[in-house]
Amino acid sequence: MTAQIAAWKKEHGAVFSISIEDKTCYVRKPTRQILSAAFTQQGDPIKMGEFLLNNCWLGGDEEIREDDAMFLAAVAKLNTLVEVKEAELKKL
Repeated sequence: MTAQIAAWKKEHGAVFSISIEDKTCYVRKPTRQILSAAFTQQGDPIKMGEFLLNNCWLGGDEEIREDDAMFLAAVAKLNTLVEVKEAELKKL
């Protein structure tokens, strides 16, 4: 698996693992395009989470996508990857 992780890192940059009980999946950070498309489904948080997970998914135990409790746990962790930097606004 380490060769596969190295290939994913080369292609996508950072790779993250999400572990739930004895299952693990590997995801990448969502891009601006993925986030933009996901937010079009903002009225349905489950569809939005499904879109995010499916588009950031690199591999792992499919049970995480199929089991409702595991799916919700994975989506909650995936949401923590959306990083917003601190900006400063100054009137000139």
